[in-house]
Amino acid sequence: MFSSTSDLAEDKLLLLYLLEKIKLPISNNQITQIILENNFINYFALQQYLAELINSNFVDYIEQGDKHRIVISSDGLKVLSLFRNRISKNKMRAIDDYLLKQIENIKKEITISADYTIEGSNYIVNLKAIENNSILIDLKLNVASNNQAKALCSKWKKNSADIYDKLIKALIDD
Repeated sequence: MFSSTSDLAEDKLLLLYLLEKIKLPISNNQITQIILENNFINYFALQQYLAELINSNFVDYIEQGDKHRIVISSDGLKVLSLFRNRISKNKMRAIDDYLLKQIENIKKEITISADYTIEGSNYIVNLKAIENNSILIDLKLNVASNNQAKALCSKWKKNSADIYDKLIKALIDD
């Protein structure tokens, strides 16, 4: 029993550590991806721990635009500072290494979004870029087919910075 209680505490502290290190509001899906890719916690336990951390006010669930994001709270930071030594050094190193390799992709997922909806016989594509909680661009386009909508979303996700720069230049230059 003691080892499972100890493991539970370490797992929750690991989640707080991840949120502190990432320094960004991230989605439940992104947390899940990081934790599962590193085989730290199974999916169901992870979801339970996140809910418990939210209920204990160690983690805040915020809305950013139309997305739900998770951040560590000031209480969570206090708890982490008191009990950080209970997290395995190997697990902390694994989180640090993962973030070092993946932080740019994570930032891109957080700041760049592309999706579409169907309205009648048309597809409305919404392309958005956010930086420092400010909207850089929020562009809606009406296209005729599902393939066009998917292609626009794909290109935006891959080349949003280039597309944004070209759009700004086209609108500003004479």
